[in-house]
Amino acid sequence: MKTIIHTADSRGFANHGWLQANHSFSFANFHNPEKVNFGALRVLNDDVIAPKMGFGTHPHDNMEIITIPLKGVLKHRDSMHDAWQAVLPGEVQIMSAGTGLEHSEINGSVDDHLSLFQIWVIPNKENVTPRYDQKMFNVDERKNKLQILVTSIDEVHDESLKIHQDAVISRIDLDKDNTFSYNLKSENHGVYVMTISGEVIINNSILNSRDAIGVSETNTFEIHSKEDASLLFIEVPMLF
Repeated sequence: MKTIIHTADSRGFANHGWLQANHSFSFANFHNPEKVNFGALRVLNDDVIAPKMGFGTHPHDNMEIITIPLKGVLKHRDSMHDAWQAVLPGEVQIMSAGTGLEHSEINGSVDDHLSLFQIWVIPNKENVTPRYDQKMFNVDERKNKLQILVTSIDEVHDESLKIHQDAVISRIDLDKDNTFSYNLKSENHGVYVMTISGEVIINNSILNSRDAIGVSETNTFEIHSKEDASLLFIEVPMLF
């Protein structure tokens, strides 16, 4: 088994006043040649956005973009829809940028900060027709078991959102002193595990809130929770 650890304080950080951004991989003004990607995972940004603030209209193409609000209200509008759409904690949003689209993202609250993860996955098909989707996931259904959020558009899995890549994005909430075995769908895949909160042990390494570990060249690995913990798994092809 091969692992790489990215501690929370090793991430790129940008303070824009209205935006506090943490970058797990090279992004914007943060560039680290050793942290450009993990397989097909290109971006994992951990953003906190001030009330009423956000990202103005900007373009994307040929990228799979997944947004997971953790706290607050995300408002989204894109060139496929005229109306603003709310995305709430518990929901997941996906966009296949494909041939190109424009979108805006703002904090929909006038009082509270918005906290979210934004994930970019390099697609296995380029110049597809842009598409958008979002779905609410029941938090109770990830209690000590894996809740699958996103899978490949080529795979039959009725409960998940779909992207153009052989990827699996999932979450789990573990009680203290619990052990969970994660099984990869392919030996050619790797899994980037982000500790959203809590403390866990993976491959004898202790991970605290916002620490991450990339795991590859194995079929399975175990996670032991030292306290109540919430984890995000991003499984992607390592060669693409």
